[in-house]
Amino acid sequence: MADPKAIAHVAIHDTVENILSGGGRGALLDVPSGEGALAQRLQRLGFDVACCDLYPEIFKLDGVEIRSGNLDSRLPYDAASFDVVVCVEGLEHIQNPTNAVAEFSRVLRPGGRLVVTVPNIMNIEERLKWLIHGYTSHFKPLSREKIEEARRDYPGMEEIALHVNPIGYSELRFLLEKYGFELNGTYVDKPKANSWAFWPIVLPIKVIGKLSSSSKRKARWTDELNSNEVLLGGNTLIFSATKL
Repeated sequence: MADPKAIAHVAIHDTVENILSGGGRGALLDVPSGEGALAQRLQRLGFDVACCDLYPEIFKLDGVEIRSGNLDSRLPYDAASFDVVVCVEGLEHIQNPTNAVAEFSRVLRPGGRLVVTVPNIMNIEERLKWLIHGYTSHFKPLSREKIEEARRDYPGMEEIALHVNPIGYSELRFLLEKYGFELNGTYVDKPKANSWAFWPIVLPIKVIGKLSSSSKRKARWTDELNSNEVLLGGNTLIFSATKL
């Protein structure tokens, strides 16, 4: 069997691996797993890896269990089965991210770790694109032409190519806290090129945010939303959280 190829950008896998390199090992679920490229890296890191995907037929990693599963429904695992759950490039492809986060909480043991990614629709470049075009880079209109293109590229598996649910920092953090997670940190895949060019816009946003009282900033996550990771970050936000 050929080596699995990464569907996500390699920089995302690098960051996930760095996040998980510290701390203990244990049973890890990678969902959606794609061909198994990230699972292969995490297995080499010392985790006992299990994989799940809507299309297990594309999985190419020998010696690792792969199950058919849908993030929009119940995952095929018992409660408290895993010490770590990793979800890279999954939530933006499904109809119900709320269900997915609830399932991550269900299958994780108390104290377990979750690493989950979403496209960064909140960085300044994407905000300007929304202002000018009415859509962001990762969530272009799902026109008939776009859907037909996805069907040509992934026959019978167009969900792999289609981003249907724009979910940002605030929405994902809300879901994490709702389902019993504590956010440990937010990371980016890689620095965004030429981010310095946006500082004339970013600086006033940061200053205006600091004018609010500390209580309002805390309640509205102002400092987090105006952080460099979110406001100037790369194409992908990567969340690390712990199940309480």
